[in-house]
Amino acid sequence: CPPLGLETLKITDFQLHASTAKRYGLGAHRGRLNIQAGVNENDFYDGAWCAGRNDPYQWIEVDARRLTKFTGVITQGRNSLWSSNWVTSYRVLVSNDSHAWTAVRNESGDVIFEGNSEKEIPVLNMLPVPLVARYIRINPRSWFEEGSICMRLEILGCPLPDPNNYYHRRNEMTTTDNLDFKHHNYKEMRQLMKTVNKMCPNITRIYNIGKSNQGLKLYAVEISDNPGEHEVGEPEFRYIAGAHGNEVLGRELILLLMQFMCQEYLAGNPRIVHLIEDTRIHLLPSVNPDGYDKAYKAGSELGGWSLGRWTQDGIDINNNFPDLNSLLWESEDQKMSKRKVPNHHIPIPDWYLSENATVAVETRAIIAWMEKIPFVLGGNLQGGELVVAYPYDMVRSMWKTQDYTPTPDDHVFRWLAYSYASTHRLMTDARRRACHTEDFQKEDGTVNGASWHTVAGSINDFSYLHTNCFELSIYVGCDKYPHESELPEEWENNRESLIVFMEQVHRGIKGIVKDVHGKGIPNAVISVEGVNHDIRTGADGDYWRLLNPGEYVVGVKAEGYTAATKTCEVGYDMGATQCDFTISKTNLARIKEIMKKFGKQPISLSIRRLRQRARQWRQQ
Repeated sequence: CPPLGLETLKITDFQLHASTAKRYGLGAHRGRLNIQAGVNENDFYDGAWCAGRNDPYQWIEVDARRLTKFTGVITQGRNSLWSSNWVTSYRVLVSNDSHAWTAVRNESGDVIFEGNSEKEIPVLNMLPVPLVARYIRINPRSWFEEGSICMRLEILGCPLPDPNNYYHRRNEMTTTDNLDFKHHNYKEMRQLMKTVNKMCPNITRIYNIGKSNQGLKLYAVEISDNPGEHEVGEPEFRYIAGAHGNEVLGRELILLLMQFMCQEYLAGNPRIVHLIEDTRIHLLPSVNPDGYDKAYKAGSELGGWSLGRWTQDGIDINNNFPDLNSLLWESEDQKMSKRKVPNHHIPIPDWYLSENATVAVETRAIIAWMEKIPFVLGGNLQGGELVVAYPYDMVRSMWKTQDYTPTPDDHVFRWLAYSYASTHRLMTDARRRACHTEDFQKEDGTVNGASWHTVAGSINDFSYLHTNCFELSIYVGCDKYPHESELPEEWENNRESLIVFMEQVHRGIKGIVKDVHGKGIPNAVISVEGVNHDIRTGADGDYWRLLNPGEYVVGVKAEGYTAATKTCEVGYDMGATQCDFTISKTNLARIKEIMKKFGKQPISLSIRRLRQRARQWRQQ
């Protein structure tokens, strides 16, 4: 049977009860598998249920609110930086009325289940035979001798059909989409991609961006009406997932998304057809397949909070990118510094490119991919929370660990984050319980990364400062690795958001920068008055600049060309405003071009005048 949902919050706080609690922050409502404590482990957000007394009469109880076939229990100790507490053995009791209790027994009496030997690794105990009841109670019998009674748990059980149970019918989530709702290992993921490509060969292409530490190819699927080529004027979008190998939900959502888009395109869904014809979409479901493999082998409930998070060589891909923030901010703070750093396309430092740098091969592959394709917007799907985080992810002050640190495009990033959060079924629901310790409701399910927790070298900050692409981190669920049975509901929670966020790539201005002969000018700098962040044109001279509705003075400059400005207006309707530029070469550039054409070098005017005078003197 699947989990009842303590970790996914399907089981509400009102369904959890305990004999005693040490304090409110260690109450029964905190006794959920994998729940994380706050940094301060304060009274509200601690990392387990802890009994008020250490004796064999303590218990924690789950009310399933309907008859359920209970089959197993998973336990952990207390999540804490400062203390060590876990239960080493326990009894299991069931009841239909919460008054008369029956213990799980075998031939020799009450079964004493073996608990945990440390605080983080989950331990599964299956009941000798399934038991049908409404309530289940865990009664600790022994615990770590230097600690106290503290537990996090998940209950495995199958709710029995009950047509009269209005509560259950009201909260049942179903999906009408005919998709492959299961967890896919590496081989199955590759096969699914092939199936999608076979169904939709005209709009899909499978390719890889490199290999993992263990040699697994990092496969991506492109969805476009002309797969394999960049079309001038068409923006490029990307979703990636699985940078942390154990955050599996994002991986499965991307696999579901590619199936869904193929099916809907074939069915003629005008919204999906329009999106595919006007956008080049790249879907990379597994950035860290080596880490995923570890989590997959442990299973959805037994990997704990971090098994498979890192690459094979122990690197966190998400924060493994060059720290360009510090370079930019040092340059801005030191006005007289000779080393000026541009506000965009900041070069990667030489030390990072050396072979000895601690950089994952997966990270290098992603950087090469980001530099090769002119992405405009991207989302990296993560897990363990329910929020959209936007850059900067690093605080500017070196003395703080949390501080709101906006980019020059803060208003655009906030809109992009809200576009996902507001269309998600739960992110902006004021009634929902916080996953762990943070309540993001005051920001409508969004958060500035640096105001949450600072990290240097994040993919979001790097993408913004090194490329044209605006990238956000989308945390798609409290449970990093939900049970297979949860996937249809998680798909329904995220489906509309995934599509709406892709559509935002068409918000702002776009255009082509050409010379007087109509040829596109690559690497021209596009600036917006009042926004201290520029972008550059692609190889064909085309560009896209994400902006909120309003009127903007847009400038363009390119080496050897005269600068130009014009006013461009962004409306509220979806669709980027066309804002093209035709610029001519400067006089100096034109002279150099003519002289080069005729095989002559430009000469200075002073030398030319001396030669003319000498010629005139000889003629006289």
